[in-house]
Amino acid sequence: MAIEVTVPDIGDFDDVPVITILVGVGDVIAQEDPLIELESDKATMEVPSPAAGKVTEIKVSEGDKVSKGSVIMMVEAEEGASEPAIEATPAAAAPATVAPAAAPGPAAVAPAVTDAGFGKVHASPSVRAFARQLEVDLSKVNGSGRKGRILREDVTKFLKSSTVASGAAGGAQGGMGIPPIPAVDFSKFGPIEDVDMPRIKKLSGPALHRSWLNIPHVTHNEEADITELDLYRRELDGQAKEEGYRITLLSFVIKGSVSALKKHWEVNSSIHPDGDKLIKKDFYNIGFAADTPNGLVVPVIKDADRKGIIEISRELGNLSAKAREGKLKGDDMSGATFTISSLGGIGGTSFTPIVNAPEVAILGLTRSRMAPVWNGEEFVPRNMQPLSLSYDHRAIDGALAARFCATLKHLLGDVRRLML
Repeated sequence: MAIEVTVPDIGDFDDVPVITILVGVGDVIAQEDPLIELESDKATMEVPSPAAGKVTEIKVSEGDKVSKGSVIMMVEAEEGASEPAIEATPAAAAPATVAPAAAPGPAAVAPAVTDAGFGKVHASPSVRAFARQLEVDLSKVNGSGRKGRILREDVTKFLKSSTVASGAAGGAQGGMGIPPIPAVDFSKFGPIEDVDMPRIKKLSGPALHRSWLNIPHVTHNEEADITELDLYRRELDGQAKEEGYRITLLSFVIKGSVSALKKHWEVNSSIHPDGDKLIKKDFYNIGFAADTPNGLVVPVIKDADRKGIIEISRELGNLSAKAREGKLKGDDMSGATFTISSLGGIGGTSFTPIVNAPEVAILGLTRSRMAPVWNGEEFVPRNMQPLSLSYDHRAIDGALAARFCATLKHLLGDVRRLML
């Protein structure tokens, strides 16, 4: 039985380039074997085969651009195979934080590297993504891998050599005036081993570095009294467990954050590309950092302002499960206007989360603790929740950050305020 294999739902992306074709005509493949790799501006993803069989025709070439429903190849399915689902689910994509567009500052930036420098080079999708994020033209990189394949180390080596060259001309300094970290041969001091980073960390690292370098980060710390809120949460959670989901503090923080964002809209904004305006957003999509075996990913609760605690809790559970199983799609991780990173299940007292540009703020949560609080007459035990708001000082000043946190603290202090 001959079947057409088409591009599945890859989120709100059109004209996504085919980076690598992983099979050839005549290849025998199993169901879910990867066929091609696509790369959007948010993620690199594989398109798996919807059925076992033999590849009879490939209808795309590397560099072609495809969208949902585009036919990519023909497969002769094995006899006895059930009718396949033509639109297979794409393999786990890198998180939306992998390649956010950094909010531009007033300083001039290097011109963007176009696909022209990527089309005919011999490199894997992850290396291509890595090079794009560092704005390295792969056509200028010498590959040290088999048959001249460009490796991640080749990109790093090229970047370092470019940095040194530019530093020699401008005061022996690296990119953005920062001296490069010198390489150290640690094997001189003891046994070592090179361990590959998980793919998610390889992709997200350069984006985080870019955000840290481009954004003037400031972190404001606050504490919210969640004593009554947590008692109510425990009541709801007891009922929710019987129905197969959980209600965590994060659901209430998302709800409270939306209300605070409505009052302080700048925290929900982005800096305009021209650098002298803010983009005001009248929608509230809340990203949350989800811990997975391969690293952190950031699924997004869309239109959180239109959802109640129970609906948010169910969606948190579903998206977290998809993240752990590597089944998130591009649309699951795009469009965030504000992000929350919660370490509450692990510990800590405060930290500085990195702003996920082009957002201008991110809220960090650590573990709540019982503490003695003066009520005007005596010290009483209260459950206190630390809040750490990192923000882009170009869009948000210290007073606004303090007001936002004070609003959120006020909302979390009485669960009834979250229902308004």
